[in-house]
Amino acid sequence: MHRRLQRFAEELAAACRNVYGADLVSLAVFGSWARGVATPVSDIDVLLVASDLPSSRGRRMAQFGPVESATDESRSAIWEGGTPGPALSPIVKSPEEVSAGAPLFLDMTDWCEILYDRDGFFGSFLGGLRERLRLNGARRVWAKGGYYWEYKPNARVGEVIEL
Repeated sequence: MHRRLQRFAEELAAACRNVYGADLVSLAVFGSWARGVATPVSDIDVLLVASDLPSSRGRRMAQFGPVESATDESRSAIWEGGTPGPALSPIVKSPEEVSAGAPLFLDMTDWCEILYDRDGFFGSFLGGLRERLRLNGARRVWAKGGYYWEYKPNARVGEVIEL
C-alpha cells in the first residue's frame, strides 16, 4: 500500500463497514495508486463488492455517498502543500457481477490492494483469473504509450477464448 494512502485506507474500510455492514464482501484499491504511479491529479479507484445492492448505478452511488463524505478529511491529507485531496472513483458490484467477470479485473491480477475480503472472495476470484490468464499464455502488449491484452497469443480463427 502506498504510504500516503494508509490513513485513507483505514477510514475507507471503516466507513464501508459502517454503511454496508454484513453486506460488505470485498474492498480494494486499484489503478494508479496500486501501481505506485499516482500523482496529485490521480483519482483513487476503489472496487467495493457487496450483497443486496440497488440495481441502478445511480442508487449504488447514492448509497456510497456517506463513504465518500467520511473519507473527505483523510483524502485531503494525502498530498501536502494545499493540493486538494484526490477524488474517489468507486466501482460497486455484487459478488455475482464479479463472478461473471469483466475486462476491469485483468489489471487487478497484478495491481490491486485488497483492504477487506470476507472469506477471501475477491482474492480467490483474482487468483482464478490469474491462473486462467497464465494457462492461455495471456500477456500485456505495450504499444504507443499504452498497452492492450492479448488473451491467447496462439488462438486460431474462430476459437472461443474463455477467461
